[in-house]
Amino acid sequence: MAPVLAFDIETAPDCDGLRRLYDLDPALSDKDVAEIAFQRRRTTANHDFLQLHQHRVIAIACVLREGDGLRVWSLGTPEDSEGELIRRFFDGVEKYTPQLVSWNGGGFDLPVLHYRSLVHGISAPRYWDQGEDERDFKWNNYISRYHARHLDLMDLLALYQPRNNVPLDEMAKLIGFPGKLGMDGSQVWDAYLGGKLHEIRSYCETDAANTYLLYLRFQLLRGVFDAAQYEREIALVRATLSKSAETHWREFIEAWK
Repeated sequence: MAPVLAFDIETAPDCDGLRRLYDLDPALSDKDVAEIAFQRRRTTANHDFLQLHQHRVIAIACVLREGDGLRVWSLGTPEDSEGELIRRFFDGVEKYTPQLVSWNGGGFDLPVLHYRSLVHGISAPRYWDQGEDERDFKWNNYISRYHARHLDLMDLLALYQPRNNVPLDEMAKLIGFPGKLGMDGSQVWDAYLGGKLHEIRSYCETDAANTYLLYLRFQLLRGVFDAAQYEREIALVRATLSKSAETHWREFIEAWK
């Protein structure tokens, strides 16, 4: 079985980029720069969610199931640059050729990583292969929406109809998984301004864990796992997270009744 990599990213406005795009005063604070961008966005889209190329990646969390083991972590360190975080992600794809699993990864996470990879000059040949280097990738690659190397669970379960999309948090809680803890996506920018990058990374990790748990449930749904296999995989996740002394994992296990 190929390694499975469930992932999630968190972003903040790319304030340095926004200064260049809008020719803003370099002395303006990041908070003021972002507010100008939010106001511009409201005039054209009736909301303040910035276009994807204007996001800066501040955290990438992964759940890797490989061989007999399971690992959950955030890439890099809080001090690493955006380019370094993205490079580490695509280096992992290069190394493992994993089954990528996301919740709305096709609608947000991966396009953000695409645009920001261009900004930083990242090389990711394995990820972008559509059959030029390996023939099998012509029929199953990471890029095509209906191929399986990247499984966007939300998109697939909605049968590719955006009106059918549902939130990760609600779907996880309906099943009995913990769902979001500590914050949600709308609170990340304020947390980042408050210097709470460690908390953001922890939150991102719990989102990746919820995504992986939903993937296990999906494997039961589609018959890849029988009931006994599913329970073993769930038990592995619980046992792995229970070994951690970190606060967010203690809270996660406590919420997982």
